[in-house]
Amino acid sequence: MAEKRVKPKEWKGRTDGLPWMIRSLVTIMKVVDRHVIYCFMALVVPFYMLFNHKGYVAIYRFFRERFGYGPIKSFLYVYANHYRFGQVIVDRYASFAGKKIKLEIEGNERFMELAGGERGFVQLSTHAGNYEMVGYALTSTAKKINGLFYAGESKVMMDFRRRILTQHNVALIEVDGSMSHIFSMNAALDRGEIVSMTGDRLFGSAKAIKCMFLGKEASFPMGPFALAVQKEVPMLAVFSMRSHGRYKVYVKEINRDESLPVRAQMTDLAHKYAAELENMVRMYPAQWFNYYDFWKD
Repeated sequence: MAEKRVKPKEWKGRTDGLPWMIRSLVTIMKVVDRHVIYCFMALVVPFYMLFNHKGYVAIYRFFRERFGYGPIKSFLYVYANHYRFGQVIVDRYASFAGKKIKLEIEGNERFMELAGGERGFVQLSTHAGNYEMVGYALTSTAKKINGLFYAGESKVMMDFRRRILTQHNVALIEVDGSMSHIFSMNAALDRGEIVSMTGDRLFGSAKAIKCMFLGKEASFPMGPFALAVQKEVPMLAVFSMRSHGRYKVYVKEINRDESLPVRAQMTDLAHKYAAELENMVRMYPAQWFNYYDFWKD
């Protein structure tokens, strides 16, 4: 069986930084060009790598074991990865400050087709690239988008997110220990709305589907795929990757094989999503931002 229960991954689910620091950075972004901060960040990254030893080791092993890079190339990619992650964070705060960031969308036609239909659908993003940019790029006036966010996030971060995402017809569903988000997701799909969530991290539930990913089996959360199958709705995989100072958003449809039994449909969807994610990570290896052993059982 591809399905099994595993412990949730070693991830805090919370953005680093005190509330006053976050507010100060947003204020700074209103008057300072983010490219200036990129330059400063290039000098800070080595110190972050030094003190974030656990994350450094995990991403170093990622390049060594999953891509087969040598020690020097792996080290350089670790630096590139941390620098790119810093850019993604700066871009997020720039958006909070009202700055416009260029976006290019590939596959927007299918999103608009589904958004204009009667049925709701599930939209999966990932912690590669800048998944938050998906909420700014793919917008619909016809359907509300209900995005899942971890309830342990700081209040100031959630306030900034709500303010900007509300402008794009996006509502937030917080994931906490009560599991109330499950009822919220089902209700949203029953109303013909969109449910958006990440598909690459285990949190909330320990139910997982094992999929081959970059040459080794990894655990993917069952929840998103079970939701799409049980509600009989379409599923899109969406990736927002930083490229040449802008973001390129890829929209990929993950088709259900309705000839399969229900459980097999869930597994099939998970494998197809993992394959799309692998293709994207191979295209943008420095934008893999899961700083733990993703393949640890």
